[in-house]
Amino acid sequence: MSSALDDVGRGSDPLLLRLRELAEVVDQQNAAIATLRIERDTVRSEHEAAQAEIEKLRLLIGQLQRGRFGRRSEKLDPDQLQLGLEDLEQAAAAAEAAQEAASKSSNTPRPPRPRRRNLGALPAHLPRVEVLLDVEDKSCPCCGGAMHVIGEDASEMLDIVPAVLRVRVVRRPRYGCRACEEAVVQAPAPERPVTGGMATEALLAHVLVAKYGDFLPLYRQAAIFARQGVALDRSTLCDWVGRACWWLEPLWRLLHRHVMGSTKIFADDSVPRTCRRKEVWC
Repeated sequence: MSSALDDVGRGSDPLLLRLRELAEVVDQQNAAIATLRIERDTVRSEHEAAQAEIEKLRLLIGQLQRGRFGRRSEKLDPDQLQLGLEDLEQAAAAAEAAQEAASKSSNTPRPPRPRRRNLGALPAHLPRVEVLLDVEDKSCPCCGGAMHVIGEDASEMLDIVPAVLRVRVVRRPRYGCRACEEAVVQAPAPERPVTGGMATEALLAHVLVAKYGDFLPLYRQAAIFARQGVALDRSTLCDWVGRACWWLEPLWRLLHRHVMGSTKIFADDSVPRTCRRKEVWC
């Protein structure tokens, strides 16, 4: 708005000066409103993450109390506890992903926090599939001379194909100029589905299908990965699933809008069959 008023004229008319001042005030207020909206979204995400952590702690306290003071028939099964913890940690990971996206859009740095990641290199016995990301123009941007390879950056991500785990190595050579020795050119690093994570899109899809399509809990998937020599903590898988759910939220909203827009919705409401034998439901 202020730029449009500047084009009108730069005379000494008091009315034009007043209009310019009002336009600057409006621009400042709009910027302040945008900043407040970003802060609101950040606080909301932090609140959701805190609520998920509180529910997780409450579940742990209830399990400890039931295991120590409850009767044998009322004690919580360890597998059921793991399922409850998975849902809570996934909700916390989804809230953290939304908070990171809001911080990235507003260009506001977040305080560093400890990442839940596995330490150490990926197993050496897994096959490596190298992906070369090279620059298209290998001429020096300063003087136009030919550039040569002076080094490269290599990063490893854990990938999966059906029944076979592999490591995808992404190599990014760096090029320098022999003539001026000033410019260094390198292809940009690819964006990862999980920030700072080692899981590829295929591995995330495999974990999601196994959990929600095959009803395979994450702690059992961790045991399956361990049989192939890859140690993945259940908390790491929970973080992956939570962030993947955040990425898939627009698709879920689209499906929900399509289903709820129908005139009739069909569902299976049949009651599962049960039988009672010796005072025990089976």
